[in-house]
Amino acid sequence: MDERRAAAYWERNAETWTLLVRQGFDVYRDQVNTPAFLAALPDVSGLRGLDVGCGEGHNTRLLRERGAQMTGLDVSTVFLRAAAGAETSAARIRYLGGSATRLPFSPATFDFVTAFMSLMDLPDQQTAIVEAFRVLRPGGFLQFSITHPCFGTPHRRLLRDAEGMAYAVELGRYFDTKDGRIERWLFGAAPPAMKQGLAPFEIPVFHRTLSDWLNAISRAGFILEYTGEPYADDETARRFPNVQDTQVVSYFLHLRCRKPATA
Repeated sequence: MDERRAAAYWERNAETWTLLVRQGFDVYRDQVNTPAFLAALPDVSGLRGLDVGCGEGHNTRLLRERGAQMTGLDVSTVFLRAAAGAETSAARIRYLGGSATRLPFSPATFDFVTAFMSLMDLPDQQTAIVEAFRVLRPGGFLQFSITHPCFGTPHRRLLRDAEGMAYAVELGRYFDTKDGRIERWLFGAAPPAMKQGLAPFEIPVFHRTLSDWLNAISRAGFILEYTGEPYADDETARRFPNVQDTQVVSYFLHLRCRKPATA
């Protein structure tokens, strides 16, 4: 599957995705993944930032609230309209359509680049990382989150005990990197009445191994400086039972890598 076809899936997903996330049904993002990502983020106040795969702009706005001068980029016009429509701050975010593999910016334009759960949705992840390196100033950083490659394998089955508590995950086909498998789902936290009549998301999957990701970072010229594997604490799992399974294995992997100051 090429990038254009993958982007078409996201254009179709975007309206329903925006509807559900803005009502708080992406609890894995809101209660686990994004808080951990922001906790690990260096101070970005006053810096120029690019958010690649910004979607409807939720996380881009959080970066703006931390004082960054933000640009958001996405392939979906539906997402971009939703993101621009949510702008109320005088420090407006600039939203642009474009591909992560062909960033429409000059070299050394940004102090940092983020990608929240977007790079794993690209057929050509290596080129996207190289492009992030290109548009960063020397000494800048790329921080991104992805589905954890070790625990988001093509075969995956969550196991629950008699009380419904997750206790293990059955995994397989880790080295199967055939592109274009389609996963169909909606957010589990959304009530059945809300999901009634909504078509499931269709997500193209481009699975890579952990070594594939680490080698892509190294080949681009980055130096890896931080890794994170977030999970819900006991209080969060009690308040939001849907995320209890993040305590069994890590669903997300966070990586921050630095462009050398002499690059």
